[in-house]
Amino acid sequence: MSEMLARISSEPLDPAAVEAAVAGPEYGAVVVFTGVVRNHDGGQAVAALEYMSHPDAEAFLRRVCDEMAAESGLPVAAVHRVGELTIGDLALVAAVASPHRKEAFATCAELVERIKHQVPIWKRQQFADGVSEWVGVC
Repeated sequence: MSEMLARISSEPLDPAAVEAAVAGPEYGAVVVFTGVVRNHDGGQAVAALEYMSHPDAEAFLRRVCDEMAAESGLPVAAVHRVGELTIGDLALVAAVASPHRKEAFATCAELVERIKHQVPIWKRQQFADGVSEWVGVC
């Protein structure tokens, strides 16, 4: 297996590149999660998002991916976008490959949850009414 893909990026995300980072002839299942900027949250219309990350966020992301790979024995990859995003943009792409689908789905779901809770990335939602709100800031 090549070096694990775990990156923070200010560029648009490419799901095919994240999938390619985990795929292989020994795997019958590749699960790719794409987190897409939606047009609403909590009953309010969202116009855009801005993601900011701690300077060490990529190291946190790599640690999460390393831990998931070690625990599951499966290849994992994840790229999280930062900067200004609009509706429909990809904010997160995560992928896991396994011999069978059940393990790939379960591991990918857990990977996304850990990224959300352990990687220091904060989101500012810009609502259609002009109000903005930070999410994930302690």
